[in-house]
Amino acid sequence: MLGVVASGAGGVERLRTGLVAPALERGWRVAVTLTPTAGAWLRRTGEVQRLEELTGLPVRGGPRFPDEARPHPQPDCFVVAPASANTVAKLALGIGDNQALTQVCEAIGTVGLPVVVLPGVNAAHARHPAWEGHLAALRSAGVRLVHGPEVWPLEEPRASVPARELPWAAVLAAVEQATAPPA
Repeated sequence: MLGVVASGAGGVERLRTGLVAPALERGWRVAVTLTPTAGAWLRRTGEVQRLEELTGLPVRGGPRFPDEARPHPQPDCFVVAPASANTVAKLALGIGDNQALTQVCEAIGTVGLPVVVLPGVNAAHARHPAWEGHLAALRSAGVRLVHGPEVWPLEEPRASVPARELPWAAVLAAVEQATAPPA
């Protein structure tokens, strides 16, 4: 079971075709949770319904009531893609102020549960003085980061090509590496 969490960053509109469908083709069962912004964006375009039809599970965006059953099975791995600068900062600081972040913050603290994060940020975000500290905090917690110029060259704000595809294959490769049995 792959728990996919997405935030409101560029590329989230291709979550279904770029990450979810390929993960299903590789044999994963996929459960999707969206931050409030990503949920609003994908509901507006009909992608939430398409994700639910594809996965056979509800797309989560909010908490459940205590007497309600969990809508998703327990994941064997979490992937956060794309992760906005806001999401990366909150995960690094342990701030779970929505359902998506709560799940991932808990996963980061769960022994043996791999977490993969694709920061979907621009060059200005990465130059912020706190950015490297956020990445270091996530690395120290065992989070696998999919980033760097060889994977995702950063662009200046508003200079991005709209059709630029996120490195979905690199994300799936990191998931498979994180969940491979020890050699």
